[in-house]
Amino acid sequence: MLRHSASSSSPIYTALARLTKLNSNGSKSNRVLVQSRKTSRAKTLLLLLLILVLVVTVVFLFPAIMSSSTSATSSPAAVPFENPRAVVKKLLSEAQSEGQGATVRRSIGRHELRNLDPFLMLDEFSVSKPAGFPDHPHRGFETVTYMLDGAFTHQDFSGHKGTIRTGDVQWMTAGRGIVHSEMPASDGVQKGLQLWINLAAKDKMIEPRYQELQSKDISCASQDGVEVRIIAGEAFGVRSPVYTRTPTMYMDFTMQPGSQLHQPIPAGWNAFVYIIEGEGVFGREKAAPTAAHHCLVLGADGDGLSVWNRSGAPLRFALAAGQPLKEPVVQHGPFVMNTRAEIQQAMEDYYHGRNGFEKAKQWSSA
Repeated sequence: MLRHSASSSSPIYTALARLTKLNSNGSKSNRVLVQSRKTSRAKTLLLLLLILVLVVTVVFLFPAIMSSSTSATSSPAAVPFENPRAVVKKLLSEAQSEGQGATVRRSIGRHELRNLDPFLMLDEFSVSKPAGFPDHPHRGFETVTYMLDGAFTHQDFSGHKGTIRTGDVQWMTAGRGIVHSEMPASDGVQKGLQLWINLAAKDKMIEPRYQELQSKDISCASQDGVEVRIIAGEAFGVRSPVYTRTPTMYMDFTMQPGSQLHQPIPAGWNAFVYIIEGEGVFGREKAAPTAAHHCLVLGADGDGLSVWNRSGAPLRFALAAGQPLKEPVVQHGPFVMNTRAEIQQAMEDYYHGRNGFEKAKQWSSA
């Protein structure tokens, strides 16, 4: 029945067929479009996540990585202080006779600068045979001998003997008593520095001891045209193995032309500079240059020492700083105590050979 109405040639069925096909194609297109949109969103979210990770890395992790990778080469040498220590006293070391035929340039320990707590004396010595420092006693402090050039032989009444050469250091704690000699070990001029450091009252009568370092064993560091040999204390993140009973820092700096240094010094410590070679600007950037053989006392206020080498030659100087003992200082030659009665006792002990000087009478250096 009505069989002709289902004919494919009917206009109605032709229209319906076309509409159905169109709807089918549209559904497929919609599905493809939806899928495409979902894929696009996923890619966008992934891209945003990658950007977020990159931002976090740059902001938080990259500075830390750079800091750790540059910590070995970054240095306070080029970081100026807001408040560097000023030079409050300048002394030209003067030549004087000492020992047996020897001449020294003394800065700390003469009447213009009797001492700088805890430092008692600083000598720059230049000695040739047969001059030297034959048998003599010490009590109550430490001597630090640092060889700049040449060699010195040391021996004491306990049998300790040795030779320190260019760049070597001997840190001798005299304590309750030592008798020793210090004499040139080779021909020519032997040059060095000797620094005396006071001991606290509680340490003045301890047993003598030595700390001796060869040049190769002294801690060294360099940054930005500045080299340092660290006899005691710390510089550029490098620390000396020397034990300082009186807290002390002691360093030998060499600065190339155009370099600058900003070395921290512990708050409350007294400090000075001794210029070995060349000239430099110390304390304040606009200060006049100071030349070799001058001792510069630094003020108590400030973060540390600032130095500029504006000359055309290297600048070499020693920096020393120490925690003041704030105790009375009574000195008689090689004896340093807290009272006159203790000085008298030291002299009697040495004369009678007792209380640390038992071997003094029977001994003499070779």
